[in-house]
Amino acid sequence: MSRPPHSPQPVSPADRRPNLKSRSVLAGQAAAAAAEVEVALAPDLDPTAAAFFDVDNTIMQGASIFHLARGLYQRDFFSAGDLASAIWQQAYFRISGVEDPEHIAKARASALSFIEGHSVAELEQISEEVFDEHMAHKIWPGTRAMAQTHLDRGERVWLVTAAPVEIARVLARRLGLTGALGTVAEQADGVYTGRLVGEMLHGEGKAVAVRAIAEREGLDLARCSAYSDSSNDLPMLSLVGHPCAVNPDTTLRAHAKANGWEIRDYRTGRRVAVAGVRTAAAAGAAAAAWQIARRLRR
Repeated sequence: MSRPPHSPQPVSPADRRPNLKSRSVLAGQAAAAAAEVEVALAPDLDPTAAAFFDVDNTIMQGASIFHLARGLYQRDFFSAGDLASAIWQQAYFRISGVEDPEHIAKARASALSFIEGHSVAELEQISEEVFDEHMAHKIWPGTRAMAQTHLDRGERVWLVTAAPVEIARVLARRLGLTGALGTVAEQADGVYTGRLVGEMLHGEGKAVAVRAIAEREGLDLARCSAYSDSSNDLPMLSLVGHPCAVNPDTTLRAHAKANGWEIRDYRTGRRVAVAGVRTAAAAGAAAAAWQIARRLRR
């Protein structure tokens, strides 16, 4: 897909949120359109039920995009400073907990720019290697068992993540799941342009993608399940008849309790305590990002 040659018109502050919403919708539509079945469906398939799993801190410890970035850094795709900047952006978002349109626009502009000019086939191969090197041992056994329970019932199981769809597909295939919905990167003739289609698959975008898959496959959302650790995924969780908070953040835990949702926590007590602490110390987050980059450089 190519973009028109003219430059985009300036966007006023009042228009940023509507534009962000429209990009989120586009991201969800793109994710659903790109979704493929990665594993052969069982012959005794339940025709109207499915389960949708968030990835980061839900089915896997940590952020999948960071593990991918680590693998790409080790393959000289970008510098330690670039990696520190990317980590800082993610740290800022997690610490502030605020979806500021201007900040998200900046994050979107830099997201996946490191693969510009590289082929889709190359990233797919690297994603396979990164799973073996950095991700396989990070899978939460408890969440994996829940996904398998759905498969054993004949239900389809989809991953729904802000991570690039290429790494999401590898995760789905390696875990024996049906398929994956992820962030779609723009490409032309099999080569990445360094831009995203719409927005990162996040928040309302995930709900749009799940609705589209449900419509495409004839699912009854009231019979479906969804799992996530983050209150950012409330739009997706609220779509289904059986939402479950997994390793939840403070806001999601409170919402789940108030609404009688199932709660599962596979973290140790120390990890739960750490996860519940938020700080506004942006300098501390930046320092942490730089330390991680230094560690990876070594």
